[in-house]
Amino acid sequence: MPEAPSILDGVRERFAESTDFTVGLEEEYQLLDPESMVLVQRFEDIHDSAPDALRPHLAGELITSEIEYKTNPHASFAGAARDLVEGRLALIRHAADRGVATAITGCHPFSIWQDQRIIDTPHYERVAGELGYIAWINNTWSQHLHVGIRDADRAVRICTAMRSVLPEILALSANSAIYMGRLTRLHSTRTSLFTRSFPRCGVPDPLMDFAEYADFVSLLERTGSIVESTQIWWSIRPHHSFGTIEVRIADGQTDMGEALAILALSYALVARFADDYDAGRPLPAHPGRLIEENLWRAQRHGLEGKMIDFERGEERTTADAVRALVDFTAPVHDRLGLGPFLEGIPVMLEHGNGAQRQAREFTSGGDLVAMHASAAERTRRSAEEALELIGMVSTT
Repeated sequence: MPEAPSILDGVRERFAESTDFTVGLEEEYQLLDPESMVLVQRFEDIHDSAPDALRPHLAGELITSEIEYKTNPHASFAGAARDLVEGRLALIRHAADRGVATAITGCHPFSIWQDQRIIDTPHYERVAGELGYIAWINNTWSQHLHVGIRDADRAVRICTAMRSVLPEILALSANSAIYMGRLTRLHSTRTSLFTRSFPRCGVPDPLMDFAEYADFVSLLERTGSIVESTQIWWSIRPHHSFGTIEVRIADGQTDMGEALAILALSYALVARFADDYDAGRPLPAHPGRLIEENLWRAQRHGLEGKMIDFERGEERTTADAVRALVDFTAPVHDRLGLGPFLEGIPVMLEHGNGAQRQAREFTSGGDLVAMHASAAERTRRSAEEALELIGMVSTT
């Protein structure tokens, strides 16, 4: 009998053929009843009835009250950003025509997981069958960034470096402070529901080259732990099919400008670490126990807390830690056309991110249904506003 194909077949070759800094963006949407703002099981309807130009970009996630938009691969961040903005607006219009509202927050503030249905695909049926309750409660929404990186060894080493900055990205993106009708005291409740619950999730061990990564994946495959690479749910991972680095730590963003700012900073970090690797400069490979400490601080306090500066062994405000990453990546901003998108970060640091807005509204006595209706409106309106930004930026 011929040998069965391996999860690792062709992966090194795909990275060898990858083009540096090509970019793809993904974001996930809640499907909602426009009056009650509860989640509704309408994925199949929204997907199958979508116009021909929109349907190839739409994908299912774990539950049928969720839908994902995926951009095409683009040569520039600006091109991918335009695709994402236009895709958000096209999806919102299409869903509205079908009597469905859409919104993005890291988790739904009051719909219960018991009312949701697992999507009918072999992958997600396998996930639900294996994980049970852990999968059932994972009613979460996020955004993902894919960055093309040539050479598998280089990609794995950059993934290792990116581990150290995942907490800052999470803190900036925190957008899930309310769950099951309560203020959870976590700025990113999504992190508890998904990142802290799923196996092979969160921050991986530091890996120095593709061979070390492949040894681990081979072990998982040989021992029946996984049957496909996407069962490795790390918050930063090499993507086998695309030859990309995938950044998966961020909560989904209600505000389109904030989504683009977080994605642009993440993209800049990948590019800066790639430059350092190529120049022979040392890349960070901090122990997981240190990164986990900062990850907890990001999950709990978001932008309002402090983080450990690993190099100095002292605390600094999370806002200062984020500013340091903006400064660190400055050498790549102009080359990659990121300046206009990164302008949103100082605004977030001054005025607050999604989690801070949610907490302010809740503690001031805001009605949850009205609050989520406002989130749905901001999801749409901010995309319309972002079109003006995109119009001023070259997408070539």
